[in-house]
Amino acid sequence: MERIPFQATSAGALYEGIAGLPVTILLDNVRSMYNVGSFFRTGDAARIEKLCLCGITSYPPKHAISKTALGAEETVRWQHAWEPAPLLRGMRESGYEIAAVETTVHAVDLFDWTPRFPVCVVFGHEVDGIRPEVSELCDTHVRIPMLGAKHSLNVATAGGVVIYELLRKYRSLSALR
Repeated sequence: MERIPFQATSAGALYEGIAGLPVTILLDNVRSMYNVGSFFRTGDAARIEKLCLCGITSYPPKHAISKTALGAEETVRWQHAWEPAPLLRGMRESGYEIAAVETTVHAVDLFDWTPRFPVCVVFGHEVDGIRPEVSELCDTHVRIPMLGAKHSLNVATAGGVVIYELLRKYRSLSALR
């Protein structure tokens, strides 16, 4: 699929030097097609490299995905694979840091994390989280700060938080070059 060239607007002028965000998102067993569509839309907005849709995660063409993606399923590269492990191993061999977004005892706070770009960020099932065998393949575990009574976010909301924090960090790195 050919990517649409970046055209700076007044809102995007600070990002002219960034051709795209060297971030791949892997969704493993995300069951809601609306959440998948939201990842496409956020992925397009931040110009991520790719979405990897694994396990039971739905993939285009599906009406529910298109309803929230609003056409972004046509602009974001994606692939489907039943098993995420071969994809993650391949990315690691290509120099990607693999990061699970999951609250675990050894997770680093999102705002303290210094990612090594390129990075693949893994999100799991809306209720069960990331499968243990997938979690074990991750180099880093990252948690989003939760200050309220609830200790989780909707997976698509979490994706937006993480993607835009990665864009902020990547822009800072790009400004140093």
